[in-house]
Amino acid sequence: MEKKQPTYTQAIGEIEQILEKFNDSQMNVDELGAQVKRASELIKLCREKLRKAEAEVGEALKEE
Repeated sequence: MEKKQPTYTQAIGEIEQILEKFNDSQMNVDELGAQVKRASELIKLCREKLRKAEAEVGEALKEE
């Protein structure tokens, strides 16, 4: 079963948590690799959600 994707707000919150742990030197080398990968996935998700929202707004403006 596929894991449910986080909302944009949840994804941003998780990215902020990862950055906070990184900035506070709370990650070891092994954890760092996994967290960088997760942050990259979240950033991609956010980018996709923003592009979709932009397209929807553009369509709504055309209808006006």
